[in-house]
Amino acid sequence: MNKVILMGRLTRDPEIRYSQGDQSMAVARYTLAVDRRFSRNNGGDNQQTADFIGCVAFGRSAEFAEKYLRKGIKIAVTGRIQTGSYTRQDGQKVYTTDVVVEDQEFAESKNANAGSSSDGFSGGNNSGSGGFVPVDRPVPSAAADGFMNIPDGIDEELPFN
Repeated sequence: MNKVILMGRLTRDPEIRYSQGDQSMAVARYTLAVDRRFSRNNGGDNQQTADFIGCVAFGRSAEFAEKYLRKGIKIAVTGRIQTGSYTRQDGQKVYTTDVVVEDQEFAESKNANAGSSSDGFSGGNNSGSGGFVPVDRPVPSAAADGFMNIPDGIDEELPFN
């Protein structure tokens, strides 16, 4: 079975291209910085570093990436590993490994992405990206502790009494 599940932050905006022909298809390429934990000195301090994993999305997934994904956004991706190779103009053979995206979704809310993240990527300029909220639904306001305030007298409307 060839199945990959990743969670990380985009290192830059996705690169979008369209195939040629009668039925052109969008192709999006982006790199995810995925945290990796390892222990130094056998039981010493845990340090964090990242693996940078190339991802490629096709069709509707690529169009979604073009519209909503930006540098610094944290996403979860499922897909499969695909390897390949090509020969450069100088005759050297290059081997590639990519994750072909089958599904991608936001891994944090838009508000969580508003400031700088701990891995050094800044999400402050990502207007219109991060936790997607449909236009026809208002975003509930949260109290300082992060929980939504439920107005008094609404108890009878809740489906789980």
